[in-house]
Amino acid sequence: MRRSGEALPPPSHPVAGHAPARSDRSDWATLRRLFPYLWQYKWRVIAALGFMVGAKVANVGVPVLLKNLIDTMTPKPDMAQALLIVPIGLLLAYGLLRFSTALFGELRELIFAKATEGTARQIALEVFGHLHSLSLRFHLERQTGGMTRDIERGTRGVHSLISMSLYSIVPTIIELALVLTILGVKFDSLFVWITGAALVLYITFTVTVTEWRTQFRKTMNELDSMAQSRAVDSLLNYETVKYFNNEEFEAKRYDASLDRYRKAAIKSQRTLSMLNAGQQLIIAVSLVLMLWRATSGVVEGRMTLGDLVMVNAFMIQLYIPLNFLGVIYREIKQSLTDLDKMFVLMEKEREVRDAPGAQPLSLHPLPPGERNGVDSTVRFEDVSFAYEPARPILKHVSFEIPAGKTVAVVGPSGSGKSTLARLLYRFYDVQQGRITIGGEDIREVQQSSVRRAIGIVPQDTVLFNDTVEYNIAYGRPGSNREEVENAARAARIHDFISATPKGYETTVGERGLKLSGGEKQRVAIARTLLKNPPIVIFDEATSALDSANERAIQSELRSAAQDKTTLVIAHRLSTVVDAHEILVLEAGVIVERGTHSDLLARQGRYAQMWALQKSEAVPML
Repeated sequence: MRRSGEALPPPSHPVAGHAPARSDRSDWATLRRLFPYLWQYKWRVIAALGFMVGAKVANVGVPVLLKNLIDTMTPKPDMAQALLIVPIGLLLAYGLLRFSTALFGELRELIFAKATEGTARQIALEVFGHLHSLSLRFHLERQTGGMTRDIERGTRGVHSLISMSLYSIVPTIIELALVLTILGVKFDSLFVWITGAALVLYITFTVTVTEWRTQFRKTMNELDSMAQSRAVDSLLNYETVKYFNNEEFEAKRYDASLDRYRKAAIKSQRTLSMLNAGQQLIIAVSLVLMLWRATSGVVEGRMTLGDLVMVNAFMIQLYIPLNFLGVIYREIKQSLTDLDKMFVLMEKEREVRDAPGAQPLSLHPLPPGERNGVDSTVRFEDVSFAYEPARPILKHVSFEIPAGKTVAVVGPSGSGKSTLARLLYRFYDVQQGRITIGGEDIREVQQSSVRRAIGIVPQDTVLFNDTVEYNIAYGRPGSNREEVENAARAARIHDFISATPKGYETTVGERGLKLSGGEKQRVAIARTLLKNPPIVIFDEATSALDSANERAIQSELRSAAQDKTTLVIAHRLSTVVDAHEILVLEAGVIVERGTHSDLLARQGRYAQMWALQKSEAVPML
């Protein structure tokens, strides 16, 4: 029979897209890692332990009082008056001890709840913050469904670990010590030996079988995680599934994962039934031996009926929690594993990290007479970069974006244009050369200050599943409605928003799927305009717009770029003709540079691209 708590197992799942993160950390090391979080609430821990000991002392006192009550009620000569008085006192004491057991237990949970919840909250928050500090490479390779399950299980593991250890294991050990002491003092040592031997055999059997069952549990975890990842991935790509009419295909893939999980779950249940049967056999044999010994003592006059009842009550009180030892042990082991997975996430090395003692980007003021208020000059100096060593993306790239000027980068897909933006944002660190802002190497200043100084309108705009107002205000949290509306007007999306039934309270759906590509891009433009940074990146900022809207917004983009250091990454050459300098990037190398007119006059690669796009723009008859 399934024990209470034998619920659907929390699945293990590899972090990111690689093999599962392995940790050589022992269970004790994981507990030591957890201890500092709990010790912040040391007085609550000490108080909870005190209440726990009090609860167990009261619990052990109940069978002792019950023994005295029964012995008192056993008919004896000259006890007529005592029978009217003594049992009443014992009954009141019995009821008080029963109530004290429950009261101390509730006080323990009440006192320790703040420590448990506070610890879980702090660890989850640290993991969340650390994940945001990891490089873009990690987030491109991660599997979202599995990783979020790791965090969820790790947080739940804190609760389970504390609950199972503080509320089950430790109290049982305390009660066991008290019971063995009473049995050894009041009766002969055989009671202690029978109880001790039974407990050792029970625990050894439970731990051995549970460890053996772990392989089946792991298989269940992996298969459940696979099913979860497939379901999440399929739902995230809902439109793609619909485009290719593959609902049945996705259902079959998901069902295949569920079927493998079902078979593993049945095998796990068989082993659980074997564990439960073995536990019950050990408990039954030990109870029979203890009661046989106690019954013999009563017959021989060495023990009273109260002693027999006390021994039986002690055994029941001990074996009820031990009956769940398999579940408790497995849950503790699983909680330690889940918690360790979360600690592994917390300890995952940051690919991009601030240098020791790094200071914020200074952005010094420019000399009087300059248009831009701060020196936001951007320089790429002999920059080389590769996502993978065998595939270089940028090769010795050097250029400068003077403060308040606009530099455009054009070229075919895969030439490394968007990589320039990622490197400037310091999502990755360059492998050769350096990038500076205002003369400061961005690797030597705080990366948060670098990103604070830059605004971007990306090619692929992803929005939060929240309101339009929230998504625009995300550019500068705390902005009021008027500032949000002004940014929306500048991005030419205010009229569209106002025409919707809920206006700025309209939700955009997951990843902004309720909006068209052009609407999402205009929200992104408004968000960047609201941020108002000194450096702006337009990465194919109008690629999702029709020609009419593109021309309308182009003037707004030029206005937004006024007096700002601007990097424009474009495929449509018509959007960059006003740039102060245009770079033609091919295979990670700058092959041409100059103004629009200069590059056309050279009749080189840029001129070829211009002529090709002009011919494509002519409608076919």
